[in-house]
Amino acid sequence: MTDLITGGPRHARHTTALLRGIYLPRSMDAGGSAMTTYGIPLLVLATTNSAALTGLAFALEWIPRLAAFAVAGAMVDRYGATRMFRLASAARVALVLAAALALTQLSDGGPSTTITVMLLATGTGVLTEVTYIAAETAGGIASRKAGERAHRVQSVLLGIDQVATLAGPALAGLLLQWAGATAMLIVIAAFSLLAAALNPRHHGKEHTDAHEPVLQGLRTGWSTLRSLPALGWLVTGLAVSNLATGLLQAAAPVIVVQQMGRSTADVGLIWSVAAVASLVAVAVCRWAIERFGLWPVGAVCATIAASACLAVSLTHTYHAYLVLIAVLMAGEGGMTVVLRTLRSHLVPAPVFGSTLALTVLLLLAPFPVAGVLVAAAPPALLGHAITACAVLQALGLGLTFARLRTLPALHTRSA
Repeated sequence: MTDLITGGPRHARHTTALLRGIYLPRSMDAGGSAMTTYGIPLLVLATTNSAALTGLAFALEWIPRLAAFAVAGAMVDRYGATRMFRLASAARVALVLAAALALTQLSDGGPSTTITVMLLATGTGVLTEVTYIAAETAGGIASRKAGERAHRVQSVLLGIDQVATLAGPALAGLLLQWAGATAMLIVIAAFSLLAAALNPRHHGKEHTDAHEPVLQGLRTGWSTLRSLPALGWLVTGLAVSNLATGLLQAAAPVIVVQQMGRSTADVGLIWSVAAVASLVAVAVCRWAIERFGLWPVGAVCATIAASACLAVSLTHTYHAYLVLIAVLMAGEGGMTVVLRTLRSHLVPAPVFGSTLALTVLLLLAPFPVAGVLVAAAPPALLGHAITACAVLQALGLGLTFARLRTLPALHTRSA
């Protein structure tokens, strides 16, 4: 432990092992995943010239992802994070390269092209979630090995995700515009291939010998979550918060373009600035958790996020909207560090994948609900819908952290 604190040889070896075994594979996978998530709909638009099919492709990416979480988590628990990460990464390489080859032969933009890109969207959506669950499980193993420095591992992993979210869509768009669909797909395949190649053979004990049916992963995750009240409360509060966040994401094009009269590029700028703010928040929270503990940092981040969301519902200017969204996402980023750190401390290793899959599913479930709200509400009433969700977010986070104050799990200070 002394070496870890003082930065001795053991700490240097540990850092090198994390870099080679966790951070580099995760970076390659996150880059490929971000390019896939945002680049495939752009590819659909470029090849079919249909906005409806572009929206459908986005749905085909996300609906199978939500459905795949339970299966992916149980498979990771049963067969190991390393094996599933490599298999899913290799499958994504094969799928993307096959689509690239097919698109070079199908230049007419007809039904065959449409079917190809739609199948690509569905397949990459599922495989991306398998690699995500496997990578998160490996990160959880590394966090447990780090002990009191678990939040540092989690903050780096979250930073990797944020950088990928910031750079991946831009890289996909630039490649598609200036080099074509084939080049973009080859780069995605290259990221996936590097992720599989850099992933080490073993991350320690990753799975159990129990032969639980794969489809019972959700039940296992639910039982584990119910046995950990601190984690359950935090996931519930963040799920309520994500309804407001999702509504802002879904409504941003309508608000910024139609109501504020700005361009679609201005919509993208908002989320780029928000990603930078989240990166800064992750770095600050890493230091703050060491000094003040999990609960105070989480409570402050929740207050910042809720206050910013309430203010967003009242603003009518673009620049104020941009700044407030960035502040909101900074608060969300800080709470995510708290969630990841708590999850890595509390969830037992044999059921980590199943529990992770359930928590991610619960946290993402509000986003399609937010999309339905935007589709159902007239544009003139979007502001009222955002206000209502902001109030619900404030109440949910307030109740969550009031309850967590009485539980010991969040009252830890990492040194």
